[in-house]
Parts: sequence; C-alpha cells; structure tokens
Amino acid sequence: MDFRLVATDMDGTLLDSNHDIPEGFWDVLDRLRANGIAFAPASGRQLATLQHQFADAGEPISFIAENGTVVVHNGEIISLTTINPDTVHAIIDAARNADVDMGVVICRPERAYIERNDEAFRTEGTRYYVSLAVVDDLHEAVNDEVIKVAIFTFQDAEEDCAPVISAACPDANIVVSGKHWVDVMDPSANKGQALAKLRDALGITESETLVFGDYLNDTELIKAAGTSYAMSNAHPDILALADAVAPSNDEAGVVQVLEKLLAEQTVS
Repeated sequence: MDFRLVATDMDGTLLDSNHDIPEGFWDVLDRLRANGIAFAPASGRQLATLQHQFADAGEPISFIAENGTVVVHNGEIISLTTINPDTVHAIIDAARNADVDMGVVICRPERAYIERNDEAFRTEGTRYYVSLAVVDDLHEAVNDEVIKVAIFTFQDAEEDCAPVISAACPDANIVVSGKHWVDVMDPSANKGQALAKLRDALGITESETLVFGDYLNDTELIKAAGTSYAMSNAHPDILALADAVAPSNDEAGVVQVLEKLLAEQTVS
C-alpha cells in the first residue's frame, strides 16, 4: 500500500482509555516523516488541546480540529467553518430546558466557554478543552466566531442527548462523537470535508490517504479516504463502513497497523 497522508481520530482511536498517546507512536511519526508521509490528528478536540498534546512532535504537523471546523497546515489556519449564532442560542435553551443531565460547551477557534461549573462537568470539559473559560451566561459567549457547540451528558449521548439537540436545530450537522458527547456544527462541516481541504493543501489524492476512526463523527473521514481502518472497539456502524479493522486503542492499534504498513513499504 502506498500512502502519503495518515489522519487519525484521537479518543478511542490513537489514544488509549487513559487518553494517553501510546508508546511507540513518536518513533512511528519519525518513520512516517522519513518516508515523506504527512500525519494529521483528526479530532473533535480543541485545536489548543491538540497542539498541547503534540508539543513534542518536533516539526509542525497539520491538524483537523473541532470535528473538521478548523484545519491547520504549516502553522496556519487554512479552513474555518462557523455556525449560525441563532442555532447556538437554540441549543443553549434546549439544553437548559431538557430533562437530560447535560452541559454545553461553546467553541470558538481560540477558546471554549461553559456556564455549568460543577466539578464533575468541568473535569470532562478540561480533558478536551485546555483553553476554557467559565461565564455567567452562555448566551453572552455567542458571536459569529463560534465554530462548534459540544454537549456533554452524564447519560447516553446517542439515546438521550442527540434527540433533544436534533429537535432544537434540525438543519445543523449533529454528530455523536462519543458515549457521552454530541457535537453540533454547520451543515457543511465534518472531518471528511476537512480532510479534503488538507489533501488539497498537500497535493495528495484520496487514494493516497489512510485514516483511522472509531465513532460516528468519523463517518465522513472514513468515506473520504482511500483506505480506512476502524478500531476493534469502534461503534458497529464504523466497523461496517471501514475497509479493515485495527487492534483496539488499548492495544495501540494505530501504531501496530502503521508499523506493519511501513515495513511493507520498506520491503517493496
């Protein structure tokens, strides 16, 4: 297999269940670079969070952040997709009035905002948003720079939270990004369209692109790649969609597959 770009989801995919980058990844990243292969995290996580996690990467890498609403290449934002402020206000009101235990995160390119400030919710928020501010009223954080709204629920995101949010903003792109997270973006925003923009910037074709994912927000990412892997721990819909299955995130499945493919490229 000849590939020139690797894009991988983070939580449930590259990261283990402790949300750590697995041992062996940095050596693989060096080998990718030595072979002229670009690497990009493709995550629902905040850009600042991804930049912090890959601070030891040495050379700059590209990022697909906030579920495709932000694309960074050569240290510059090359794509930014905002969401209609009216949609954001509707989500805030729906979450406040719902009979579901949930909290809202308003995401701008440089910072995220919450109004719910109990320790349990804040702990979940800071795991994914290192640049996070608490405000008295989330409506005050809404402007034309909002790129995503993330909703965390202590219940089931797919069964309990997503229907509430879908009813409030039926025209938005609503994705279940984890067991407890729902993300809302502009209808044009997803990881797949972001991957296409990054490919264009790199001069790389779809057939030369390899991706890894595990959850429903990776659907378009997998569809936009020449070769796709679902983690063995992936959502059933993703397992059915991907070309192949990688070992689980707790087995460093991304690292295992890349080591094997790099060895095959070296032999060929």
